[in-house]
Amino acid sequence: MNTLPEAVLLHAHSLPEGGIVSPKEFLHLGTRAAVDQAMSRLTKAGKLLRVARGSYVVPVSSRFGTRAPAPEKVVEALSAHSGEVVVAHGATAANALGLTQQVPIREIYLTSGRSRTLQFGRSEIMVKHAPRWMLALGAGPAGAAVRALAWLGPLHARRSLATLHRSLPPSEWQTLAATRAALPSWMARAIGEEAAHG
Repeated sequence: MNTLPEAVLLHAHSLPEGGIVSPKEFLHLGTRAAVDQAMSRLTKAGKLLRVARGSYVVPVSSRFGTRAPAPEKVVEALSAHSGEVVVAHGATAANALGLTQQVPIREIYLTSGRSRTLQFGRSEIMVKHAPRWMLALGAGPAGAAVRALAWLGPLHARRSLATLHRSLPPSEWQTLAATRAALPSWMARAIGEEAAHG
């Protein structure tokens, strides 16, 4: 029979890199206080990393030592674990779509859930709550285009949309154009004008 810390570690190591472990998953093995104490001890021993309140991950071991899991893997796991939509910030999307050369300094993600900060040793990642319209098209190119446009703002919309019209796959452009009624007025107008150019 495994002890509570052994059971936690066994489960944690069965997850892919960045997999989230939550104390609630182990309440069948002991009281909340006992589970919290086990998690706390495992964290102090360096066997778990606490990335946010009630969310832990296993450090990744390599021949160069141990490191925190890749942030994007933790964010993916967070999305799967909580059922939230979690996507890249507009600045990241604009850079990935070739609309700006600026590389974001801080890693920021947008979520349908609550805002919070994830800790990765000395670095941290912001996960910010975003309005529904920014997340409606998900993580695909059309959704990234919406977030990029929101970040760039109305002054850059026309030029950015001309670029997006050329670079997005036709099906993604159609998706973007078809959902403009759910977007802010300035963005809907700019998309409509670009779509009219054919």
